[in-house]
Amino acid sequence: MNDPLNITEAVVIPAADMSWEFMRASGPGGQHVNKSDTAVRLRFELDRTEAIGDDVKARIRSARRGLINLDGTLTVACESHRSRQRNIDSARERLAALILAHLEPPPPRRATRPTRASKERRIDAKKKRGEAKAGRRPVTRDRDG
Repeated sequence: MNDPLNITEAVVIPAADMSWEFMRASGPGGQHVNKSDTAVRLRFELDRTEAIGDDVKARIRSARRGLINLDGTLTVACESHRSRQRNIDSARERLAALILAHLEPPPPRRATRPTRASKERRIDAKKKRGEAKAGRRPVTRDRDG
């Protein structure tokens, strides 16, 4: 729990950038669940940390808005296990996976052009739709006839 979190060889999150909160978990556990704080909330100081670059922070912030509060703290909660230690390990793994997923920038989007056949299908569909609407218009008589 007080150990640094190794993401890669170059990226290590210091223990000082993480804080822990423990609370009672819901779900199965019998009598044990009512007297032990096994649920875990890991708070990671995203804005304050120097372990990851600003570009990585920006990618995490844009992808995981709901996990970050106004102070720039990213929160990861875990209560899926009955053991506090397993919940701690699971929360650390989730944080590591989240950071690892955003270390590399996404590949740039390559613009594509529609094929000739897709353009023709689009035009045909527009013509058919226009004909259907034209068929609903009231019939008008010409003044000459």
